[in-house]
Amino acid sequence: MFYFLALLTISAVMINTQGSFAQSLNENPGLDARVKKFLADHAGQWYDMNVPSVDGQLLYDIIVKNNYKSALEIGTSTGHSGIWIAWALSKTGGKLITIDIDETRHKKALENFRQAGLSQYIDARLADAHSLVKELKGPFDFVFSDADKDWYKNYFIDTDPKLKTGGCFTAHNVYDRGRGYRGYGGQAEFLEYVKSLPNYETTVNNNGGGLSISYKKSKK
Repeated sequence: MFYFLALLTISAVMINTQGSFAQSLNENPGLDARVKKFLADHAGQWYDMNVPSVDGQLLYDIIVKNNYKSALEIGTSTGHSGIWIAWALSKTGGKLITIDIDETRHKKALENFRQAGLSQYIDARLADAHSLVKELKGPFDFVFSDADKDWYKNYFIDTDPKLKTGGCFTAHNVYDRGRGYRGYGGQAEFLEYVKSLPNYETTVNNNGGGLSISYKKSKK
């Protein structure tokens, strides 16, 4: 009987917590409709080093689920992942800093953000991420790395002190094919490194373009 009552109590707490969180999200049906239309109209057109939609949805879900508010994207490209991230941040009341070194991609991303109605949630910077990431003060609770793969480990090391406990560092084009798999290049070096850290819990989602997801459990 006690066990049954305990289960009921836990279930009630979970329902109340989920309900409170749902109520805390910023609902904007007009913006939702605009973003969905923009993504639908541009489906299959994200060729320039952008993430597939399945990964964009995953980034969105991580941010909304954890109520993240301060996000950093390293590698804007023309803005597909930034749209998913900023859309999620519009729900939580947050903002995205996104960086790209290429002026053509940067300008195209700015236009895409404008058309999607998300410009107010995005601080897009034309810069060399190798230097700018070091200079940013943070703190951040969400990071998405999708720039030069050989620099993934460096980006992680530079952002780790600025990532809040409970925050999440994600990286694209990272695969884990199971036991014994070592991968190649900077992605493999990064994945081996972050998996060795006792204060991070890392998994890899292989459904889209390969996405590593590392939650920071403690400072050290």
